[in-house]
Amino acid sequence: MPRIDLRSKVRDVPDFPRPGIVFKDIMPLLADAGALHQAVDELAEWAEPRNVDVVVGAEARGFILGAAVAYKLGCGFVAARKPGKLPYLTVGAKYALEYGFDALEMHVDALRPGTRVLVHDDLLATGGTARAKIDLVEQLGAEVVGVAFLVELSFLNGRDKLYGHDVHSLIQYESE
Repeated sequence: MPRIDLRSKVRDVPDFPRPGIVFKDIMPLLADAGALHQAVDELAEWAEPRNVDVVVGAEARGFILGAAVAYKLGCGFVAARKPGKLPYLTVGAKYALEYGFDALEMHVDALRPGTRVLVHDDLLATGGTARAKIDLVEQLGAEVVGVAFLVELSFLNGRDKLYGHDVHSLIQYESE
């Protein structure tokens, strides 16, 4: 099967969610069966040598590819959600936004100490969400063995917040 240019399947949406922002919409990529299959395969191929026990993904788009990658790797999937969305006891981590703070939570029993975790999200921008997921994993005594993204906005320097971790992205944008 011929390789698909995944970048060509990402749509730019100017001025969303605010003026001046160019939103990278991955929904066309997800709707294309070949592109979806290739993206999952490429993320799983990168993660496979890391002997992942669990993939952790944040809502909502991080659930889509994260769960598919976990399936491909034959491992579990753990959801990191906005506060108040999980029904059991949780641990939380706050992260900074341009206009304030947000937080993510996971169940207290989602990971055991020593669990090998791949942190996944659809997009790496400033690194705040990914850093919060790493903090949650580490609070529970698990080990982050890699951090993988579909899209990376390199010009925002999000990797700086993930220093010390093995980071991978399938599509990079060097400028808006």
